[in-house]
Amino acid sequence: MRLPRDISGRELAKRLSRLGYAITRQTGSHIRLTTSECGEHHVTVPVHAFLRVGTLSTILNDVAQHHGLTREELFSKLFG
Repeated sequence: MRLPRDISGRELAKRLSRLGYAITRQTGSHIRLTTSECGEHHVTVPVHAFLRVGTLSTILNDVAQHHGLTREELFSKLFG
């Protein structure tokens, strides 16, 4: 599983909406996404043209852990 190198913060937010995340606020160049599925969970995503691989990896790990998914399962739901 290779993480995409060309995904923007807005594109990631759009893909996370498949898991019930919605934009709750924006401060500067960061948006906060919140979901109520599997309990309330917040994720902050930078709105940059391209997310760094480490940043994307950390966000995906956090989301996968909250939803009780492996990274591969989450990857297939978001990018598959």
